[in-house]
Amino acid sequence: MTWEYALIGLVVGIAIGAVAMRFGNRKLRDQQVMQNEIEKSKNELEQYRMELTSHFARSAELLDNMATDYRQLYQHMAQSSNSLLPNQPAHDNPFNYRLTGAEADNDQAPVQMPRDYSEGSSGLLRGDRPRRK
Repeated sequence: MTWEYALIGLVVGIAIGAVAMRFGNRKLRDQQVMQNEIEKSKNELEQYRMELTSHFARSAELLDNMATDYRQLYQHMAQSSNSLLPNQPAHDNPFNYRLTGAEADNDQAPVQMPRDYSEGSSGLLRGDRPRRK
């Protein structure tokens, strides 16, 4: 019977020790707090990214509307200046530049993409270098 009490006492002691170590360990509690803070920061960052994405989408929509409205205003002013000042020379008319029909229908003005090279050779590979005397 003595062995049985000793064995039960050992098991109960190990269980109590494990529970005490689990809840009494300061490093483990600090790690748990840091893990919670990391999760909170991740959630806040994701929310901020979603707000930023919706902000830029709305800004792009407003800028597109504004560009369309300015294009329509310019066309209106150009047509009005031509009809109200029919005898004025083209170089005196402030609205002498007119958007073509394709540009008026298109939301974007034609853009020529920049090249990553020059027309001729330059620098060390240029063929017409001055000769040294």
